[in-house]
Formats: sequence, C-alpha cells, structure tokens
Amino acid sequence: MQEEELIDGKVDWRGRTAVRHKHGGMKVSLLVLGAFAFENMATLSLAVNLVSYFIGVMHFDLAGAANMVTNFAGVSYILSIVVAVIADTWIGRYKSVLISGFIECLGLVLLTIQAHRPNLKPALCNPTDITSVCEKVKGKQEAFLFIGLYLLAFGSAGLKACLPSHGADQFDERNPKEAKQMSSFFNGLLLALCIGGSVSLTFNVWIQDSKGWDWGFGVSAIAIACATILFASGLSLYRIHVAQKANAIIELLQVYTAAIRNINLPLPADSEDLYEIEQDKEAAMEIEFLPHRNTLRFLDKAAIKANDVQLEKQENPNPWKLCRVTQVENAKVILSMIPIFCCTIIMTLCLAQLQTFSVQQGFTMDRKITKNFHIPPASLPILPVAFLIIIIPFYDRICVPLLRKFTGIPTGITHLQRIGVGLVLSSISMAIAAIVEVKRKNVARDHNMLDAIPGLQPLPFSIFWLSFQYFVFGIADMFTYVGLLEFFYSQAPKGLKSTSTCFLWSSMALGYFLSSIMVQIVNRATKNHTASGGWLAGNNINRNHLNLFYLLLSVLSLINFFAYLFVSKMYKYRPQPQPQAPTVKGVDSQ
Repeated sequence: MQEEELIDGKVDWRGRTAVRHKHGGMKVSLLVLGAFAFENMATLSLAVNLVSYFIGVMHFDLAGAANMVTNFAGVSYILSIVVAVIADTWIGRYKSVLISGFIECLGLVLLTIQAHRPNLKPALCNPTDITSVCEKVKGKQEAFLFIGLYLLAFGSAGLKACLPSHGADQFDERNPKEAKQMSSFFNGLLLALCIGGSVSLTFNVWIQDSKGWDWGFGVSAIAIACATILFASGLSLYRIHVAQKANAIIELLQVYTAAIRNINLPLPADSEDLYEIEQDKEAAMEIEFLPHRNTLRFLDKAAIKANDVQLEKQENPNPWKLCRVTQVENAKVILSMIPIFCCTIIMTLCLAQLQTFSVQQGFTMDRKITKNFHIPPASLPILPVAFLIIIIPFYDRICVPLLRKFTGIPTGITHLQRIGVGLVLSSISMAIAAIVEVKRKNVARDHNMLDAIPGLQPLPFSIFWLSFQYFVFGIADMFTYVGLLEFFYSQAPKGLKSTSTCFLWSSMALGYFLSSIMVQIVNRATKNHTASGGWLAGNNINRNHLNLFYLLLSVLSLINFFAYLFVSKMYKYRPQPQPQAPTVKGVDSQ
C-alpha cells in the first residue's frame, strides 16, 4: 500500500490533515486560476470603460467621471485588506471567496437593473446639441448607483484578496518541487488575468458599446457566477489553510508596543538571551520559529527578559510587555516591507491615466480597422494583453529556467529585481504617452480640428499610436505586479498570507486615490497659466495639456525608481522555511 505524505498546517474540507498526492498541487490550482480569469473577464472591461458609462449615461463631466472610476477602484483595493484580515483570522480563505463572489454578483445585478430601467437613471439627452440639458445623476438614482457600485467593489476586493493566497496555499514552500510550481502559479495569475481580460476587452466592451450597458453588466454578472461555481467545485481537492486562533495583526502591535515600553532597557550582548519559547518537535509543527537577525535592532527590546525570576513563575507572560523572538522578527519583516510598498504607488498612478484619459484620447482618433469595423477605445489594451498571453509562458518556461541556472534562484531573478524592472518600464511608458499626445494634438491643430466632437469627427490619426504606451506598461505589469504578489506572500508571516498579498492591492488603491488628488492639484496649480483653466480642465481634450501631465508622471516615476533602488538594497530577505522530513500517514515518525 502506498504511503501517504501529510502536509503540516493544511487540512482538507473535513478538517483532516491534507495529503500531498490527494490535495493541492498544480492541477488543483488551475481551478483558482480559472476563477481568477472569470473574475477579470467580469471586471477589466469596467475598469477601462466605466468612464464612458459615467459620462454618457450618468452625465458626469470628464474629470468627474475619471475621479469616479479611480475612487471606485481605490475603495475596492482598500476593502481587500478588510476581507483579508477576516479571512486570515476568522472564516478562512475558501469561505471568503464564496461570500465575496455572491456579493460581487449582487452588485452587478443591481447595476444591470439600473442600466435597464429608465426611471433609475437620468433622462436621455444629446450632448452635441447646445439646447439639450444633460442633468447629472442625483437623488435616489445616485444612491442606487453607489449601492450597486460599491457592492461590486467589496465583492471584487474579496476575490482579489483571497484567490491568490488560496491558490498559493496549494503548494508547500518546504518542498523544492512545489516551491518552483508556486512561482509558476504566480506567473499563471497574470496569464489568467490576461486571458480573462482579453475576452473582457473585446466581447464585453463590444456588448457594452453595441448592445447597451444593461447587457454589459449582465454578462459580467454571469462571469462572476461562473467564477464562484468553478471555485466551489474544487472543495474536496483543496489544501485549506486553517484560520489562525491568534490575530497576527494584534501580535505585530504587541511587538511595537512592547518595544516602546522597554525603550530604556539595554539590549543584551548575546541574542540568545532574548525571550523565545522552547522549540521542541511538537511545537515546531504548530508554531512558527524564526532565527534572530541583526536588523531593526530597536524592535529587539520587545523580547528583553527584564525579570527572569518573575518570568519563570509566569507560564504566559504579558504579550504587550514581552514578545517572542519569532514574533519580533515577523514585525521586522512587515516594517521593512513598507518602503517597498510605498515605492509601488506611483506605478498605479500611471496605470490610472491609461484607464481614463488614454481612453478619452482614443475617442478623438481614427478607430477604423476595416471599412465596417471600428475598434472601441476601451478595447485598446487588448494589444499588450495579447502580447502578454504569449510572453508569460515564454518567460515562465524558458527565461526563468535559464536564469535559474545562472543565479541559482528558483524564480530566476529575485522578487525585488523583478519589481525594479517594472518600475523603470512604467516611467518609459509615460514618456511615450507624452510624445504620442504631442503628435495627436499637432494633427488636430494642423487640420483645424481642435474643437472636433469626439467620436463624430475623428482625427486623421490612428488609435494604434496609443498601443505603444499600453504595450510597454503591459510588460511592466508582468514584472512589477506579479513580483509584488510573490514577494509579499513569500515574506509574510503564516497568519498574514492573505493580508500580505493585499499590500499589492493597497498600493494600487493609494495609487488610484493619488490620481484623483493629482488631477485636482494639477488643475489648481495650472488654472492661471492655461486658457482652459488647467492642464486637465474641461471636456475638450484637444485643448488640454495632457502631454505635460504625462511628462510630469514620467519624471515622478523615474525619481520613484531611484528611491526604490535605495530602499531595496537596504531590505534583507526573511529566512525561508527549510525542507522537513515528510510526515507519513500510518508510520511512527520516531
């Protein structure tokens, strides 16, 4: 009879210890990747086309619509932290995904109903007719819009928070083979995003523009339902992470509090004198142990044993006054990741412009592919997405193994090196965007079309010029965002795996919020220097100064990259779990 190797710390759906060849692994993670693909099929078209919905149906102005989109995206990513904490410390990741899928589907159903029923949205008007008054959505209609929109935001936040970490839970970092498979899984997440996104940017956008937004939201609701059902079908095959009894965030706060309380105590000369519970074989299976490192030494004060006699009498010392070395090391890891986190915010600020202003650029340009077919501006990102569908398997199956031979690193290059490459490319993408915008405005000026009506009077300038900035930024996505997911998951403590992957979504949220603030600051700072009342003021993009805004973002991104180089060199990777002797079912380990 074949011996069954148990996986410590993971259980099956009945609560029994998971078995390596029965639960988890690469094949099972495909269900998670499939669900992630459906989720992005539902939402990516909204990220790039909602600005058109807010302008055309809800009658916001350009800047207001752009801020609505970035605020919606920002709230969604911020809420992912809330769901992740609940998943890590209370209900678990599997249940969190199911609940989030239901909430997201409900939000899309409400938006479908509003888009279908005339009494739930503003009256139709003709924006090209000066005698027509387009009233912005307000009152009960606006309340209905926000309820549906932010139910969608909360559900999407939950799926983004828990799907990556649940998928990574299907692998054992202590097993060399599965550690390599985990790296492939994170690359597969971006591939799933691209496959789902390619459908979203073509079929979904076409539905939204040609059949109406009620059909568009309806198709997205069906996609989320499919994602939830597909994910739920793997219940009996998953390795399920058990929610931690101790709150990992509280444990971090205990370290910082204890370090402040003990600030006047001298550090011992020998780190062995710091407090740690006895590490025996049984405890090692249940509790995480990390060796002491000589970084951020001021936090070591949280583990100083001030009174050994009193400590011996206490089986459970006050955790707000005395913390384990492992607990302190986890706090060091989280604190040292914050500068890396901050350096990725600017990249999302750039991404927000490609999802808003670049789409509006596309409306002014020649979108003709054939005589009878015009590409929707919101579908333009399909070009880099299609390229990534090809390049990601090439990178994962050819580049990574080749780099692995030279570096000896399972992921080919380090997580921080991968992130840095993406940050450089984002700066280049914004520089290209500025150059293309200058050329587009020159065409409008040369043909006396500065006041041309977008969509009705296209410039003799192909929309495919915008593909260059999307193309470069798409490659930046592959390096930075996937690198961040893998970096945060691999470095985080056991009890904060879902929460740690939300660092990526949180940096994106702050980037979107910063975009809204940046647009307002730029308009106020430049209102007395431009005829339009600001670089980005008004609805006539031909008379705006979007090229200068893109150039500003390129310079900020470059400065941000140099700051990243400094903080990344200061970062010290946490010790990775060592391979352990397998626990075999039915065999005495002694």
